Amino acid sequence: REKQTEDNNSTECSEPGAMDLKFTSSRKYISISVPSKSQAMSPHIKSVDDVVVLGMNLSKFSKPTQFFICVSGVFMFYLIYGYLQELIFSVEGFKPFGWYLTLVQFGFYSIFGLIELQLIQDKRRRIPGKTYMIIAFLTVGTMGLSNTSLGYLNYPTQVIFKCCKLIPVMIGGVFIQGKRYNIVDVSAALCMSLGLIWFTLADSTVAPNFNLTGVVLISLALCADAVIGNVQEKAMKLHNGSNSEMVLYSYSIGFVYILFGLTCTSGLSPAVTFCSKHPVQTYGYAFLFSLTGYFGISFVLALIKIFGALLAVTVTTGRKAMTIVLSFLFFAKPFTLQYVWSGLLVVLGIFLNVYSKNMDKFKLPSLLGLWKKSVEERKSRTLSQTV
Repeated sequence: REKQTEDNNSTECSEPGAMDLKFTSSRKYISISVPSKSQAMSPHIKSVDDVVVLGMNLSKFSKPTQFFICVSGVFMFYLIYGYLQELIFSVEGFKPFGWYLTLVQFGFYSIFGLIELQLIQDKRRRIPGKTYMIIAFLTVGTMGLSNTSLGYLNYPTQVIFKCCKLIPVMIGGVFIQGKRYNIVDVSAALCMSLGLIWFTLADSTVAPNFNLTGVVLISLALCADAVIGNVQEKAMKLHNGSNSEMVLYSYSIGFVYILFGLTCTSGLSPAVTFCSKHPVQTYGYAFLFSLTGYFGISFVLALIKIFGALLAVTVTTGRKAMTIVLSFLFFAKPFTLQYVWSGLLVVLGIFLNVYSKNMDKFKLPSLLGLWKKSVEERKSRTLSQTV
């Protein structure tokens, strides 16, 4: 009887996918079989070790080659993105139609996300619709207010503001979650704040069309941008959603939001009339503007996945600095050295913020340590001379 039971036990264990609990008068046994990794994971997570960007599998290349491809993609697509964005607003008469540009951009992003979703095996929606409604609202606030602010601000000023996401994040953390920050974080926020104030004052001094409304709009966009990242990350981790799903549903719902808002405020008809008179400068540039932005974020996500957020922040910060330089080179605008010093102050704040988040990975030498090291080197030098 015992032999027959053992034979049955081995038979049960050899069957995959089975989990049985059986009781007999002589003994109790449990048969458990764990499915293989390929069986357990859904199709869009199956290649979690592969990093595919624009149909190119970066995992086949060496680390230096991966870094070169990602950095080249970030700089190329985002520099074109920034150039086209400023070029659209340089069209005479287009500045009041920032929300319509966001509507067109959301439409293109929805199409790109739908195409990408059709290319993957798992097409199911995993994140709840209520979550997407919140994410879409925040996305509309981030991109809509940011685009609209260009009707009132110089493009370099807008970019400087977008570099300072830490400020609303820290303020929200203090008042909403009761967080406490170390001296490095406070110093980073202080540098960014002073840099922003200095840059804005310089803009108001040299720019004849400066308007405080633009500062309010980009500040609100910054607050929405500070919240949306946390909401997206939490939703994707909790429900295991893919990037293409996130893009498709958040931007398509946001498209409906903006379309409803423009219809209610009678802002749709004038924008359509104006753009129909300048189709190449509006719809043509908007298509390239949206396409390069969509490709650029793909390379940023790949950079984060392969090399981590620290290196990704460094690369994107360098890209923003290059965008500001090209903006002054390609588009005529007043310039003052105050832009340079205030920009460097913001960059210092970004460095302090990155250092604060990665203090365990790299440590700067202390003054006491440097002094002790110099004393030891002096002693060893004296001893060698004596010998």
